[in-house]
Amino acid sequence: MAATGCLVAALAMGVAACGDEDEPTTGGGGGTEEPAAEGKNLTIYSSLPLQGASRVQTEALVNGAKLALEQAGGKAGNHTIKYESLDDSTAQAGSWTPEAESANALKAAQDEATAVYLGAFNSGASKVSIPILSEAGVPQISPANTYVGLTTNDPGSEPGEPDKYYPTGDRTYTRIVPKDTIQAAALVTLMKQDGCTKVAMTNDKEVYGAGLARVIELSAKEQGLELTSNDAIDKNASNYRSLAQKAKAAGADCFVYSGITANNAVQQFKDFAAALGADAGLYGPDGVAETGFVSEKDGGIPAALNKQVKVTVATLSPDQYPPEGQEFFTQFTEKYGVDNPDPYAIYGYEAMKLAIDAIERSGTGEKADIKKALFETKDRASVLGTYSIDENGDTTLTDYGAYGVENGELKFDQTIKAQAQG
Repeated sequence: MAATGCLVAALAMGVAACGDEDEPTTGGGGGTEEPAAEGKNLTIYSSLPLQGASRVQTEALVNGAKLALEQAGGKAGNHTIKYESLDDSTAQAGSWTPEAESANALKAAQDEATAVYLGAFNSGASKVSIPILSEAGVPQISPANTYVGLTTNDPGSEPGEPDKYYPTGDRTYTRIVPKDTIQAAALVTLMKQDGCTKVAMTNDKEVYGAGLARVIELSAKEQGLELTSNDAIDKNASNYRSLAQKAKAAGADCFVYSGITANNAVQQFKDFAAALGADAGLYGPDGVAETGFVSEKDGGIPAALNKQVKVTVATLSPDQYPPEGQEFFTQFTEKYGVDNPDPYAIYGYEAMKLAIDAIERSGTGEKADIKKALFETKDRASVLGTYSIDENGDTTLTDYGAYGVENGELKFDQTIKAQAQG
């Protein structure tokens, strides 16, 4: 589709503020297939930051997607599928950039063969790509986004969300990870469980970090946990000692960071640990659940902090998944020779599996029919467990994993069955 209207505005790095929510669709994931249609040559794109702190995670995502497509024989029903992995990061930025994500979304939007867009990895990037893809009618599945406002106007969202991301009113975006109302509840549950009484919080001011911080505030109030602060940080600061000392003076015994690794997360944890002491709990969300944060040799936190740090991420230990999930980890290890697959590998796999399934259920391979099939996904038995996609594009899964850090690696601690607060 030509780059017109709101699509052009989105490319100019804005996010289109027009359109109304589509009528919700209903139906079953195991619904009847359309009559067999002539097979097409279709392309599934992914857009992920393949450089910088998230590289290990996103390479695992890509490999998981490749494995799923290989197991399907490169087919979805009668249709032949090609997979193209795009990078929405730059070496200079060390993370995703709006320009790169815009370019990737436009490429997919202008390719008539596009069937599904897997991405983005960062919620801020999806604010850029959703309007472009929605206007072009391209179905989208994110394996990692958690920001509330991409799909709902629930607490934690900003005015005008989510409608402003869908310029035609056509909902094309889905995700297979629980949104941040659930992650926030999981973090607060974990901190209370660990005995935190007063918690200092910082956020990186990005869409994901600032949004999650707002929901943590709400969940903390509901669960009776005192937050001493919610400070928006300067990601380019040389240190955060003054914020850490302020937290100490306020009596904080724990610290939680809401943001991504690339925004100076390591320095914050070092400074707050120094101020609050060796007994302080230090917490982070899925935005730091990666090698670049937990491994000292890869620029992450000092090994001395390992015992104090816990993070939440919507992935579980392999033995916590259904048999299909456990089999995935065995297959992934056999294919790629990785003994301890990154937790996000299974999300790349399931994103591709869901895309293939939706294309097959569409019958025609047409974007509108694939999108309809996506939103009709009900009671899907998958490697992640059984889930549905609701009318907003959200998964019905709610489990979060809590991970500690051991020898510079994430180590599964427990499953937190946190429910989003109403």
